[in-house]
Amino acid sequence: MQQTFDRAAEDLGNSIHLEHVNVNIPDQRLATLFYGVGLGLTRDPVLMVSDDNLWMNVGRSQFHLPTGKAQVLRGHTGLVISGREALLNRLATVRPKFDGTRFAFQEHNDYVEAMCPWGNRLRCYEPDAARFGRITLGIPYVEFDVPVGTAEGIAVFYRETIDVPAAVTNGDAKVARVTVGRQQYLLFRETDQPQPAFDGHHVQIYVVNFSRPHRKLKERNLVSIEDNRYQYRFQDIVDLESGKHLFTIEHEIRSITHPMCLRPLLNRNPAQTARSYAQGHDQLAWAMEPGLYG
Repeated sequence: MQQTFDRAAEDLGNSIHLEHVNVNIPDQRLATLFYGVGLGLTRDPVLMVSDDNLWMNVGRSQFHLPTGKAQVLRGHTGLVISGREALLNRLATVRPKFDGTRFAFQEHNDYVEAMCPWGNRLRCYEPDAARFGRITLGIPYVEFDVPVGTAEGIAVFYRETIDVPAAVTNGDAKVARVTVGRQQYLLFRETDQPQPAFDGHHVQIYVVNFSRPHRKLKERNLVSIEDNRYQYRFQDIVDLESGKHLFTIEHEIRSITHPMCLRPLLNRNPAQTARSYAQGHDQLAWAMEPGLYG
């Protein structure tokens, strides 16, 4: 009997990759200690190597950390990082260096939550093919806390404006799940907790059809910045029927013709030390070893 497949299961829609999360930070040294030493990530060796910006590689994605007044994402960023015990040991090692900051970390059943010195929360998961595909190091999702009653409208906005799959799930709260890459999502979880004002942080995605979202956003006066020929930005998510404001988060939209689209990123193996160095193990693979497709 010929095998059948759910072809829709492989649909990505218009967005093919969530490349970076950008938050300003006031101290490059502390950021290096948290993201590089504590989490075990790698500073981009090619770009932004001065002291006014810090790009940290996470598999095929990045954190962008320009120097400036601290910005805090209203929600959290999900990471896949192999080696729970090693992660906990690294975070414990750097803890004394963060006295007087908001740094913290805590174990949960299926993740370790770490908080940066300025309050950004990151949930670090072990690789899990059922949940995250073949990713062993990466950013599978960014979750935002949004007002009650906005998830449905947010899902419609992304489907109709950006042309990506988006649906709402019901659990302890309604969550709009927006596909922005292979095993990558923007999640918008409804909460009745008060949220701080938007402070300018952003996420960046690559899209295939670059002009159609731009046209639809322009029709509603939602394009906030025209960066260059390869890139534009918008901030406000609105109800497409009423025009009501639903949520604000800056989106950096890049074309797949952007010169940096899916450029290779170096990821070091944080287990390598001067005391236990082994040649041939400097770099860390961001995906699982070869095997059958599943």
